[in-house]
Amino acid sequence: MVVDHRIVVTRRPPGGTLDWLTSVGAVWTWDENRPIPDSLFSSEIVGATGLYCMLTDRIDADLLDLAPDLLAVSQMAVGVDNIDLRAATERGIPVGHTPDVLTETTADHAFGLMLATARRLSEASDFVRAGGWKQWEPELLLGAEVHGTTLGIIGLGRIGKAVARRASGFGMKALYSQRTPDPVAEAGLGVQYRSLDALLGESDHVIVLAALTDETKGMIDSKALALMKPTATLVNAARGPLVDSDALAEALSRGIIFGAGLDVTDPEPIPVDHPLLALPNCLVVPHIGSATFRTRVHMAEMAAANLVAALSGERMPHCANPEVYEK
Repeated sequence: MVVDHRIVVTRRPPGGTLDWLTSVGAVWTWDENRPIPDSLFSSEIVGATGLYCMLTDRIDADLLDLAPDLLAVSQMAVGVDNIDLRAATERGIPVGHTPDVLTETTADHAFGLMLATARRLSEASDFVRAGGWKQWEPELLLGAEVHGTTLGIIGLGRIGKAVARRASGFGMKALYSQRTPDPVAEAGLGVQYRSLDALLGESDHVIVLAALTDETKGMIDSKALALMKPTATLVNAARGPLVDSDALAEALSRGIIFGAGLDVTDPEPIPVDHPLLALPNCLVVPHIGSATFRTRVHMAEMAAANLVAALSGERMPHCANPEVYEK
């Protein structure tokens, strides 16, 4: 195959993905383990025909205007809220993403965060490491029950449904809230629909898995947190801006809710002096919901397949803006 494309890769992906991309073009890669600087990104995108990007990259209309030759964008992530899909579609640029591949892995992680938060595992580990474990105590680090309690899932997409399946194994009553009820999921999974306010008030544990939109941004604010039980836990395994970080810190410090487990934060990365990190009842991990060897390599390969297909004149297998092909 004649190599006639120029591909910009904003972070080195796992596996042999780069070798795959070189089959269709000359590849330039940002090799440092941090997001590519805006100035460098802006200069390298000029003349590119393909872009392989990460969720840490902002792909907006201004950036796309710098790359009039760009034929395709492919992101190594499911969500594409960092990409201006409308601007890409207007320019006839398909945007690839990686749905389904991380569903089960992320559901495992979200459920694990709930368990760790409820049972205070991070606090317990810190307690031992600090030399606090001198003897068994009947009231040492008492946590919240999980089995037989009520789980509220905000956003019953693929990952939400996978979490609901896990909840059934723990004998949990599963509620869900989203814009439109899903009677098929209700019949198949035994989940029950609630308004957001009702779900927050009824649930012992809440897992946020909604997509980030203008409507959902900041949906878990001080008002929402005040509706929760003081014994409840909150997990965010979706996008940081869904939860008001300052309101959450206040709620945790005042005992409005029992604890929180965060895979994502706002801002992200969270500053080390942020109030949330000073709270023992807040477990924060660095956006590792899909971080298993198998899943990340699969994501990288799927993103590469999307880009190779588009640059070869074929339709992307997984396109976030399929309407681009209808123009």
